[in-house]
Amino acid sequence: MDLAFRIDRSSPVPLYFQLSQQLEAAIERGELLPGTLLGNEIELAGRLGLSRPTVRQAIQVLVDKGLLVRRRGVGTQVVHSQIRRPLELSSLYDDLETAGQRPATRVLAIEDTEAPAEVAAALGIAEGAPVRRVERLRLTHGADPIARLRNYLPLDLMPLTKDELEATGLYRLMRGAGTTLHSARQSIGARAATAAEAAILEEEPGAPLLTMQRTAFDDTGRAVEYGAHLYRASRYTFELQLLIRP
Repeated sequence: MDLAFRIDRSSPVPLYFQLSQQLEAAIERGELLPGTLLGNEIELAGRLGLSRPTVRQAIQVLVDKGLLVRRRGVGTQVVHSQIRRPLELSSLYDDLETAGQRPATRVLAIEDTEAPAEVAAALGIAEGAPVRRVERLRLTHGADPIARLRNYLPLDLMPLTKDELEATGLYRLMRGAGTTLHSARQSIGARAATAAEAAILEEEPGAPLLTMQRTAFDDTGRAVEYGAHLYRASRYTFELQLLIRP
């Protein structure tokens, strides 16, 4: 680990908290990737001029958050960073890119199929009408899966290729094709992962997953996309801001 940490001894912020914040920021920025070893507590304490209990307390804060893990015989290791996504009409790809998470995409399927009842109702079309189904695995830092994304689009919306979908986000492609995204209707839930879902998301069967269903509309009011997505609850949270009425 070759990072510079700035500890301000004149600050009222406790030293352990300063260190834990800087370590967490380095993990969020991808400067400390999953699997990175932090090294010996005594060595880190000596390099920073801190006491060993102070360093141990800083590390424990991140262990409690699930960002670090202590492994016997190995040392303290980075597990992952947790993605916090605001509830707004944005692409997961764009949100990860903004957070410095270096998003990557693995396309699992692109096919024209018949709309199931749920999809037909969301898009305002007849059940069984043709739609384009796109299924992708979204990863951070090129290797760490965070979500399985399943989208349904009207056939006449735009052409899509595997290379395009692996290079950028779906909403960015839609905007580039002339679609003006205006609003969305969205619901969020949670459930346990099936064996197949756990395997692709690198979780244990039965692990908690966040679910999200979203219907996006363009500026004419037309439903242009329906998504049914799964997110790893261990890696991902949704955030929203509430306004209190006087």
